Amino acid sequence: MLSASGRKIESCDSYQTQPADLPTFLRVLGPNPYKVAYVQPSRRPADGRYGENPNRLFKHMQLQVILKPPPENVQELYLESLTAIGIDLRQHDIKFEEDNWESPTLGAWGIGWQVMLDGLEITQFTYFQQCGGVDLDPICAELTYGLERLCAFLQDVDSIYDIVWARDPVTGREVKYGDVRLADEQQFSVYNFEAADVQSAWKHFELCEGECKALIERYGALTKDKNEGDGIAREKSRFPLLAAYDLCLKCSHYFNILDARGAISVTERVGVIARVRALAVGIAKAWMDQQYGSENKSEKSEKATESAAKGKKGKLAPVG
Repeated sequence: MLSASGRKIESCDSYQTQPADLPTFLRVLGPNPYKVAYVQPSRRPADGRYGENPNRLFKHMQLQVILKPPPENVQELYLESLTAIGIDLRQHDIKFEEDNWESPTLGAWGIGWQVMLDGLEITQFTYFQQCGGVDLDPICAELTYGLERLCAFLQDVDSIYDIVWARDPVTGREVKYGDVRLADEQQFSVYNFEAADVQSAWKHFELCEGECKALIERYGALTKDKNEGDGIAREKSRFPLLAAYDLCLKCSHYFNILDARGAISVTERVGVIARVRALAVGIAKAWMDQQYGSENKSEKSEKATESAAKGKKGKLAPVG
């Protein structure tokens, strides 16, 4: 399935990276083209269901596609990718339902749709407009395919846990998805909802936040050095902003664990989200400076960006 959909994506002059975990947020910033497809796990502590829900998971796999800038026929290419993996669009109901996407902790948002296949969401289709508070120019298209749901559909099984993961070439014995992943879902649901130590989670959050802040401040000090020469330029070019972003993601994950544990009140939630967002914004601005120089930073207002985005969405909206 991945090979077939990957070949269709490569027709957009993109490349595949297997596996990957950090590229999306930072690579969509700036003017350079970026077209890639990769598989990655998506962990959402609050989505765990103790392995009892047939199509909802704490950790699922997704094929993530980034097309920057997006081709004019991106929606046609997406539908062709479904055909390439064996879905007969004439026999099944495909709908694009408006579902604008936002990640408050990362200061990112976009306009788009959730793609429904016979009533089941299989893909999130988004035109990214902003990441880390930085307006994207050009904007990019992101498609995230839910691999477990697609596999369950193609294998005609009612539960993700009944997907055939592998088959012994000699005996024909089948290994099911549940054999490999059911225990993960059960035990991590217990951890995320019941067993995670709240004080320890807060401590980990604050440690990651503190180190991330320190890195952002150290980079900021380099940009303010009035005696900038080859030495400072070299220090800026090799500065570990990717590591800072990794720490930011860890903060976001600990926030999600605390949220699943019910350890964050409604009033606290806004403040904690703002803390993580401040890290993401600081990293995005530093990355733009490191990679492109300050002259490339976007000056468009969020309101102007959103207005332009809605106009583009009206032109590109698929019928369904």
